[in-house]
Amino acid sequence: MDDEDEEELEVDHEETDKGSKEKEWLEEDTGEGQLTVDVYQTPENIVIKTMIAGVKPEDLHVSISRDMVTIKGRREGERTIRDDDYFHKELYWGAFSRTILLPAEIEPEESEASEKHGLLTVNLPKIDKAKTMKLKVKSG
Repeated sequence: MDDEDEEELEVDHEETDKGSKEKEWLEEDTGEGQLTVDVYQTPENIVIKTMIAGVKPEDLHVSISRDMVTIKGRREGERTIRDDDYFHKELYWGAFSRTILLPAEIEPEESEASEKHGLLTVNLPKIDKAKTMKLKVKSG
């Protein structure tokens, strides 16, 4: 895929309600396939990688909060082949999702997602808790 062929992936930087929404989301059994992921850290980022080959960018949604990432999508299969005509069938077709609880808090607004050759990479900048900032006191 050339650079001009790459499409921008949409990342939802949503602030989720820490209450019932996440609990519902984690307990919900939708019968969807589950993505396999690699999650690792660098000194500045938490990185998530997953294979999404065959998924159109408009069928892929990444939602990020400070401590959780959800990747949802749909992979459409060929409808022209009857099930009786298959000798072997292992590929997963249909809706999939994966929610990853992060080991450290991140900056959702600065997160980025990119896709190249079917590999989705999500870079999540860690919050620098050692960073301090001086505040000016205004007199009123």
